[in-house]
Amino acid sequence: MNETESPQFEPVTDADREIVAEQLGRPPRALRAIAARCPGGHPAVVQTSPRLEDGTPFPTLYYLTCPRLSAIVGKLEAEGVMREMTERLAEDAELAAAYQRAHKSYLAQRDAIEPLGHQVSAGGMPGRVKCLHVHLAHTLACGPGANPFGDETLRLVRAEGWPAGDCAQDNPQ
Repeated sequence: MNETESPQFEPVTDADREIVAEQLGRPPRALRAIAARCPGGHPAVVQTSPRLEDGTPFPTLYYLTCPRLSAIVGKLEAEGVMREMTERLAEDAELAAAYQRAHKSYLAQRDAIEPLGHQVSAGGMPGRVKCLHVHLAHTLACGPGANPFGDETLRLVRAEGWPAGDCAQDNPQ
């Protein structure tokens, strides 16, 4: 897949919509597609529209919904992983270039749906790492190599034991 191509995702079923609402604790907003599923089959990442139903810009194209994954990622964020990743951006030109490519690809995929007229993507791209949830969602939706910090976060959540068991049954909420 090149940077302007969007992956093919599953349409949202009524059952998916109910599960995502349960995962989030509220009705999902601007839901377009199921971008990735957990091994148990429930939605893990959704693709959202670039605008909410009322027209408000919503630049987060890929949204992590799995509560188990979200809890693991939240733990990583609390441990300061994002600060360390951001520091590496200033020291590693190759990493910074890969992150810039992730940013451009994210924008191109979002703008292919509906241009928002600005260059804000998500998760702090391209200058800092501000939300591991977004980066992991990007990697799970688009595959390895889409986002270097999403790839790294995926390795970290796997080290924490994901995927194992049924996330829907092991909900940490």
